[in-house]
Amino acid sequence: MTLLFRETPGMPGSMPALPGIKTHAASRILIVAIGLSAALAVPSLAALLLDDRLLNGISVWSKPLKFQASIALMLATLLLLLPLIESGSRTGWGVWLASLMATVTATGEILYITLQAARGRASHFNAATPIEAMAYGIMGIGAVFLVLSSLVIGLYLLFRPAPSAPRGLQLGGAWGLILGSLLTLVTALALGSGEIAGPGHWVGGVRSDAGGLFLLGWSRSGGDLRVPHFFATHIMQALPLAGLMLDRFARRWVTPGLVASALVSIAVVGLTFAQAVAGRAFF
Repeated sequence: MTLLFRETPGMPGSMPALPGIKTHAASRILIVAIGLSAALAVPSLAALLLDDRLLNGISVWSKPLKFQASIALMLATLLLLLPLIESGSRTGWGVWLASLMATVTATGEILYITLQAARGRASHFNAATPIEAMAYGIMGIGAVFLVLSSLVIGLYLLFRPAPSAPRGLQLGGAWGLILGSLLTLVTALALGSGEIAGPGHWVGGVRSDAGGLFLLGWSRSGGDLRVPHFFATHIMQALPLAGLMLDRFARRWVTPGLVASALVSIAVVGLTFAQAVAGRAFF
């Protein structure tokens, strides 16, 4: 752990900044991935309006659009939090490699999900052919590395903050990325393992996405493991926002306020997970 963060130039045993890489290299990598996700969303939205093919009772283009939006939001969160890392670490190998890994894995996942939608085929829980089974396995591994990338950025925020970083936003960003990453991995493992109710995100109810909750698509006839996964992932945005609000309106309460926010976040994930496992709809 110590070696990971020893990147400040001039420190004994420190790792040098990337040769030939400027200060904003990590940011530029993330911007490319965000731009690609946004660019793919345009034809996906057009296809949603023009293509009447269905998968699990809903448009084949619903999943690509949701993932394009979700991944763009996740990468944008990393992009906005990078300046809160002190400059020596921000130009080092660790942050650059984490940003590159996030970009590569996010781009690969989005491209595969979009390709499968164009083919009218499922991207998740699909082992119908050897190639699709292999691709699904690779996508799962890539998703783990994507989440681990955000965990690494969170650790840098926690241990190597910029001196001028607002305390609430810095701690909220660090705790949000670390806690969100860990809970995302746990809920993703439960979701992808198929051990709870077989392959798929449904637990009881009708095994179809038709008639799901507006916009989010969660099952209204039974449990849905996507619910705790959603709340776990978006802790990455919730805690930085809580820290930002505390910086603005209650600076004296930054630490207790963030502790309370983190505990509430964990409780929401735990309760919605228990609700889904019990086969009860979120709403």
